[in-house]
Amino acid sequence: MLKIEAVLQPSKLDAVKDALLEAGIEGMTILEARGHGRQKGHTEFYRGREYTVDLLPKVKIELVVLDDLKEKAIQAIIGAARTGRIGDGKIFVSKIDEAIRIRNDERGETAL
Repeated sequence: MLKIEAVLQPSKLDAVKDALLEAGIEGMTILEARGHGRQKGHTEFYRGREYTVDLLPKVKIELVVLDDLKEKAIQAIIGAARTGRIGDGKIFVSKIDEAIRIRNDERGETAL
C-alpha cells in the first residue's frame, strides 16, 4: 500500500477529484492548506498600502492506494492539475505498513 499526498492549487481540486474518481480511486482526504514553494508568494496593494502574501492558499489531497494503482493515481493528478506554470504543486509517495478499519478491525488491503 502507498500513501499519495498531492499539494495543489485550490482551483484544480474539482478536476483532480473527478480524475481520481474516473481512475477508480474513491477514498481520499482533502485538507485546506497554506504554503509556498519556489514562488515565495507575491506582493499586493490593499487600500493604497503594499503588503506581502507569503503563504498562498493550497489544497492537500491524501489517498492510500494499492501498489498497482500508484501510476494511475499519479497520472490522474498530473493530468488534471498541471498548468505548466510555477505553483502547480507537488506529489509525494510513501509506503504504508498497515491500514486498519476502525469500524470492524479489518486490516491490510481489505481496510481500504
